[in-house]
Amino acid sequence: MRNGILVLMFILMVILGSCHHENSKRSIPSASDTIRVKTIELKKSIISLPITVSGQFITDDETFLSFKTGGIVNGILVNEGDYVRKGQVLATLDLTEIKAQVSQAELGHEKAKRDFARVENLYKDSVATLEQYQNCKTALDLSSAALAGANFNLNYSQILAITDGYILKKFVNVGQIVAPGSPIFQCNGAGNKMWKLRASLSDKEWSVIAVGDPAEISTDAFSGEVLNGTVSTKSKGTDLYTGAFFIEIEIKKTINALASGLFGKAVITPKNQTAFWSIPYEALLDGNAGQGFVFITNNNTVAQKVKITIAAIGKDVVYVSSGLDNMQNLIISGSAYLSGGSLIKVVNN
Repeated sequence: MRNGILVLMFILMVILGSCHHENSKRSIPSASDTIRVKTIELKKSIISLPITVSGQFITDDETFLSFKTGGIVNGILVNEGDYVRKGQVLATLDLTEIKAQVSQAELGHEKAKRDFARVENLYKDSVATLEQYQNCKTALDLSSAALAGANFNLNYSQILAITDGYILKKFVNVGQIVAPGSPIFQCNGAGNKMWKLRASLSDKEWSVIAVGDPAEISTDAFSGEVLNGTVSTKSKGTDLYTGAFFIEIEIKKTINALASGLFGKAVITPKNQTAFWSIPYEALLDGNAGQGFVFITNNNTVAQKVKITIAAIGKDVVYVSSGLDNMQNLIISGSAYLSGGSLIKVVNN
């Protein structure tokens, strides 16, 4: 009796397994089955894709201040972030060597004046020749020029604020030896400055964006506020340090709450429009790194798998830049059961 029950249970399990296998086979279409799909006609649209860039805020009056002559830094009188007035002394050099050069130039000038006065009197008395007179006059002029140059260097051995503004960056400290023209401070004006966002671009983005394109700028410093701007500058070459192209976006609104160096993001809407195919998300298969696959049909009976290049992803659609030339219809439903060469039946209604 017990053996009979076991045999009966085994037979039931075999029957149930066979039914499950048959149902599974029926749920997955074979290669010879005709698969029902939905399609849309492929058409190109002329659109302008927004471009998102990020960068740092700068002003249009930022300046690097330097010493005219080299030497030892004797005094740094301001710190980063300080507000300064036009004409205020910001830094000085040790003047020992420079004052010695001025004294030397003054002594040379005094000697040249005395020599010229003596030769001039002798020339009037016809004792000195014209050549001697002219040589002394030239020596006097040279000494005057040397003295003017020495005094000029003395005056520019200190740095003065060229306008009211703020110290953005201090590059040196007291005791350092600096070369002529080395940047000591970076500053900007506190008057009617215009804020800009300077952002780097890829080669592709650079080719699309043009001066005058509108932009919407945001930054974490403004908690959701959007600033309107316009592309004001487009580089004609790559940046020396980053190797990338850049643009500057001028902000139309005067803002005092910004600080130089803050990070911001801009969404630019180029005026240059490009033709793209717009396809729904559900039609895209295996998207990766700007590439993907879709199924298309040109005769409504056979599916064909093609590789596409993704230009951008929008709110509801994917924009395709290449891969769909000479293709008629895109399969948007039923793709999960398709492979290249699958037989299909279009049921759009």
